Amino acid sequence: MKILGNEIKPGMIIDHNNDLWEVIKTQHVKPGKGGAFNQVELKNISKATKLNERFRSSDNVERVILEEKKFNFLFKDENDCHFMNQENFEQISINKKKIGEKSKLLKENLEVKINFFEDNPLFVELPISIECKVMSTDTALKGQTISSSYKPAIIDNNIKILVPPFIETGDEITVDSRNLEYIKKVK
Repeated sequence: MKILGNEIKPGMIIDHNNDLWEVIKTQHVKPGKGGAFNQVELKNISKATKLNERFRSSDNVERVILEEKKFNFLFKDENDCHFMNQENFEQISINKKKIGEKSKLLKENLEVKINFFEDNPLFVELPISIECKVMSTDTALKGQTISSSYKPAIIDNNIKILVPPFIETGDEITVDSRNLEYIKKVK
């Protein structure tokens, strides 16, 4: 679908220079001399490189519409993560490198959304909050208040995060999958 350069918004996927790019940031700029343009920060979906590009309002850009499907995570092996479609039980595998650090948060039967372009999986969206177990953390110092700084902890699958001082080894916590930050204590 063709859109104008000034209609580009963050979160969109566009086809630019024969490659797929995710729009990270946009800024409308009106210089003192010359016409206005949209300064756009792009991230390449396949190579994970970034690019800053200017689009004039008269430029035509191809917006890509992705197909989103729900899958359940099955298991991971050395290189791939395996998923099953909830509707037709079709199984697919995606390279761990494509998913990145978040592949460590995948647990059996976790429901995820996978975005496809022309039947090729592009990226995996995890639920925003995921429950994890604290495998180890430092003990809180006596007299330390709740409002003080966070302490390091290691959760499931060897992921390092920061947690409040009252969290102890063995506690169940909720973690934000987007930025790997502590949300709340479960148990």
